Amino acid sequence: MNKIELLAPAKDFEKAKTAIDYGADAVYLGGKSFSLRTRASNFENEDIKRIVEYAHSRGVKIYVTVNIVFHDEDFDGLKEYLKLLDSYGVDAVIVTSPFVMTLSKSVAPDMEVHVSTQLSSLNSEAISTLKSFGADRVVLGREASMPEIVSICSTSKLPVEVFIHGGMCSNYSGRCVMSNRMTNRDANRGGCAHSCRWKYHVYEGGVLISDPNNPLSMSSKDLRAVEYITDMIYCGVSSLKIEGRMKSEYYIAQVVKTYRKLIDEVYENLSINKDRIEYYNRELFKAENRPSDTGFLSGTADESKSLYGVNGAGVTHDYVGIVKGYDERRGLALIEVKNMFDLGDQLEVFGPAIDNKTFVNRVMFDQEWHLLGEAHKPTETIYVRIPFRVSANDMVRKIHES
Repeated sequence: MNKIELLAPAKDFEKAKTAIDYGADAVYLGGKSFSLRTRASNFENEDIKRIVEYAHSRGVKIYVTVNIVFHDEDFDGLKEYLKLLDSYGVDAVIVTSPFVMTLSKSVAPDMEVHVSTQLSSLNSEAISTLKSFGADRVVLGREASMPEIVSICSTSKLPVEVFIHGGMCSNYSGRCVMSNRMTNRDANRGGCAHSCRWKYHVYEGGVLISDPNNPLSMSSKDLRAVEYITDMIYCGVSSLKIEGRMKSEYYIAQVVKTYRKLIDEVYENLSINKDRIEYYNRELFKAENRPSDTGFLSGTADESKSLYGVNGAGVTHDYVGIVKGYDERRGLALIEVKNMFDLGDQLEVFGPAIDNKTFVNRVMFDQEWHLLGEAHKPTETIYVRIPFRVSANDMVRKIHES
């Protein structure tokens, strides 16, 4: 089996570096122009150049999104931008427009063209046609089931990329105009307001028919594809894609590391049993801020794959700090506080080279060596006694008995 690619998102340089350090084979990101997710920090041109150099020095590829749905006024500077990305050594652009596919191939022939999921490619005939426009890879629409993915891979004339984790659209991916109509923000040019995740009161004939204390939401659950990774490897999927260019550093680290370990275990053992699937799902739950499910992979996404009554969004505060240094002689880690934690909390450290080692927080000092009973100031750096060696950029989180 050819080794499948693990593709991670990043909204800025530090998130991209985290994805690389935690095991991504490739990272996709957006520049300041021509990219969806305009509310992400996104990369200045010089930052794209820097992250390409960092990634290539570690054998990792960089893909840049040029995936808005273009209107006539959107083309200014596009040709120059594609040439610039090519000069930086960007490995591929992710595009929606057939015109941009052919333009990129003409002005930057060494840079691959990957067709965005925004084009909703869901059959082999479409992929054949896209190849004629110069496409080198196709990202399938997130509406494909696992049997359909197997069938497409068996006949596709191009490598196939599949989403395995993250946010799902309640319409065909990216092809919704609710945001446009309700907020004047164009979802297909990077401005989606996620109107489907809002809460609504429902009226009929002027009479409220929904629960006034529990407004309606039509939000989709997030995608989580642990059960299908082995099948995707065996059927010939080329790349496994994680959604989340708006996500936090902690989310990127935990999700990338979990799928990295899962993929490597499948290649080592040629399969994975039910207990290990449950283990990897539990690991992903640690970064979850919205309930997740298998989406369309298991077939039609019925009402069980949606969130009604609540939008499901929530922020976990279990991530409490990041390691900035470690004094091995005294067993003290310098921690930058991210969320509040206390003496007596059971904490867990994970990182690129450490797997879920736990300890009870028994000693903390501030920078003046005063004993602390709690850490409650975000961005403050404190000392925490950790009874095993940790490294800079390892992450610390609370764990719970349940």
